[in-house]
Amino acid sequence: MTKAIISTDQAPAAIGTYNQGIKVGTTVYLSGQIPLVPETMEVISEDFAEQTHQVFKNLSAVCEAAGGELQDMVKVNIFLTDLSHFATVNEIMSQYFRTPYPARAAIGVKELPKSVQIEIDGIMELPSIN
Repeated sequence: MTKAIISTDQAPAAIGTYNQGIKVGTTVYLSGQIPLVPETMEVISEDFAEQTHQVFKNLSAVCEAAGGELQDMVKVNIFLTDLSHFATVNEIMSQYFRTPYPARAAIGVKELPKSVQIEIDGIMELPSIN
């Protein structure tokens, strides 16, 4: 099994002992993205909707660096510090995904890195080339 490291400066640099993504065959495992602006490595704002948009932009950049797009994600895990934001996540997610939607889990957590309100990770399956 060959593992390829996925890395792009269009998404925040890893702030720990991990990579932005790992590709094995046509499957890409995407590390959690938080709402950091790649150029500054600072949280975009305190606004939940802005944080959510930034997370999807960061995930999109890693998907593209791996040779795919956000729509190729087959599993999404959403971590929220406040589950009352779930409806907002659904509304914003519909701006980034079209049917068929990926499988998804939404998990309430006590806290996230840098005191952000949302983190998303997932799995992407690259389209096969015929």
